[in-house]
Amino acid sequence: MLHRVVVTGAGLVTPLGSDVATTWEGLLAGRSGAGPITKFDPARLGVRFACEVKGFEPLQYMDRKESRRYDLFAQFALGAAHQAVTQAGLEGRFPDPDRTGVVIGSGIGGMQTYEDNCAAYITKGPDRVSPFFVPMYIPDIAAGLVSIRYGLKGPNFATVSACASGAHAIGESYKMIRHGSAVAMVAGGAEAAITGLTVAAFDNMRALSRRNDAPTEASRPFDKDRDGFVLGDGAGMVILESLEHAEARGATILGELIGYGMSCDAHHITSPPDDGNGAARAMRACLDDGAIAVSDVGYINAHGTSTAQGDVAETRAVKSVFGKQAGQLIFGSTKSMTGHLLGGAGALELVVALFVSTTGKIPPTINHTTPDPDCDLDCAPNRAVQRTVKVALSNSFGFGGHNVTLAVSGFKR
Repeated sequence: MLHRVVVTGAGLVTPLGSDVATTWEGLLAGRSGAGPITKFDPARLGVRFACEVKGFEPLQYMDRKESRRYDLFAQFALGAAHQAVTQAGLEGRFPDPDRTGVVIGSGIGGMQTYEDNCAAYITKGPDRVSPFFVPMYIPDIAAGLVSIRYGLKGPNFATVSACASGAHAIGESYKMIRHGSAVAMVAGGAEAAITGLTVAAFDNMRALSRRNDAPTEASRPFDKDRDGFVLGDGAGMVILESLEHAEARGATILGELIGYGMSCDAHHITSPPDDGNGAARAMRACLDDGAIAVSDVGYINAHGTSTAQGDVAETRAVKSVFGKQAGQLIFGSTKSMTGHLLGGAGALELVVALFVSTTGKIPPTINHTTPDPDCDLDCAPNRAVQRTVKVALSNSFGFGGHNVTLAVSGFKR
């Protein structure tokens, strides 16, 4: 027996706000989260701006001792998980903790912890390396901390597939509930990779925009003058449940996860194939998984990172899968506002797709001023759109050739 999988809670910590409502409001308003880097002095770097999380208060979610022992990515995960659990009405009372699990993806894990302890080892010696270094750094610690916080003893692991990590976490959680291995899951992604080393590395591979004089205009997916992505921090979490489990406890259902597809490019360590065939196979697999007609898809939250090659390849992939329907749907990128949260991106964008399918409000793709003839689908340029969306997809692609597509819709009995 296959179970329907519903969403009953969501939590976000993003460059647009430290909760769902503020983030959603910012997206619909077309507000950019980019600005000068404040976490450290970026003077030596070629890129000196990013989409930082602003106003996050870790002590809302943990005590001071815990905050000193958890890397920022794990703090973001705990904050977003708390929001999702609270909205789902599960705070302190998961009905079946032995069959409720946690899967949280992170592309990098505790990068600031890594940098700090490497510096301590090199400049001060091995005795100055923190005894908490390993548990602070490892990407799976976020899933472990959330399970400890809520006493959840079901499936628990991390997905690490670069920028597809959060989407993989949600997709694998969906599969476990669908096939009866779990009745509920806390799933999502978290990242805090705005550090000197990470910015330098991405910049040296020419992946980042260098618009230091205009940070809010730097992330411009599908625009002819795009010059790279903008790094972002944050986390997104959802509560997934079988329909039976949610109804038995009288939960409010926010929407339904109805499809999951994945593939690999098997092409290059960082670049997609020009025709986007890996992305196309992930989208087709998702549609097949949910028995979704292409005509039912009204919105795709694009991976859309604002890179020259990636945006074109994804556009071609959408055209190959949807044919004439590609010209009827909105294919937009909220990374134009949030930047690229790497392992946290897929989770944030799944929540966006969920809200689009349930409200009909579609966030714009900002900074779209010079159309690129190779990226000629409707991206809702610069202004939010209102229309009925039966099914929304969310695409997430990662270095190594990892591709994930998730499908969501409003809930109907």
